[in-house]
Amino acid sequence: MPQPFYLFVGCVYAVIAVAKRHRIVGAEHLPQSGFVLGANHISNLDPFAIAWAVFPRRQLRFMAKAELFNPWLSWAMRGVGAFPVRRGEADADALRTALTLLRNGGIIAMFPEGTRRQSGRKKKFMPEPHAGTARIALNAGVPLIPVGIVGTDRLLGWKRIGVAYGPPIVVDDLTGMSRKRAAEVATERLMAAIESLVAVL
Repeated sequence: MPQPFYLFVGCVYAVIAVAKRHRIVGAEHLPQSGFVLGANHISNLDPFAIAWAVFPRRQLRFMAKAELFNPWLSWAMRGVGAFPVRRGEADADALRTALTLLRNGGIIAMFPEGTRRQSGRKKKFMPEPHAGTARIALNAGVPLIPVGIVGTDRLLGWKRIGVAYGPPIVVDDLTGMSRKRAAEVATERLMAAIESLVAVL
């Protein structure tokens, strides 16, 4: 069951969703079992925007940088479903948490770009996407669902918020590759799918 603070934040987001005419495309692609969502990242609202399709029935979980879990913010971060990850190193605890959540039917949302994409930033100037999103889905044996987001970076004005979910990334043909190479190929496919989804919104 979603935590009370998560439900509260979701209800607050509902006001934004109505005001910004939140549009959902492709929700039929979301499995009932555990899965990983891989999305572009343009605003701090993105986690709530992509959670809207399953709210309030299910709670999305998120990895957030460990620095946010300080005495002032830790309660709020955990309340919205975040768990800490130490960026820039192999964090075995975060990986174990993610795999346990997924194998128990949970949903984890991740942003392979690693940082928010500034409006108008050219694709070729974006940092190399992280393969961790695909690696976690592959290790857990769960679907990797691409998500495209628009509009969360422009709360003022008439531009609507749009979220499009695509079919699971095809990974069956990656069997036999090294884990590293399989995650790299899956990430390439994920990013291409995300760009295609953004284009239709």
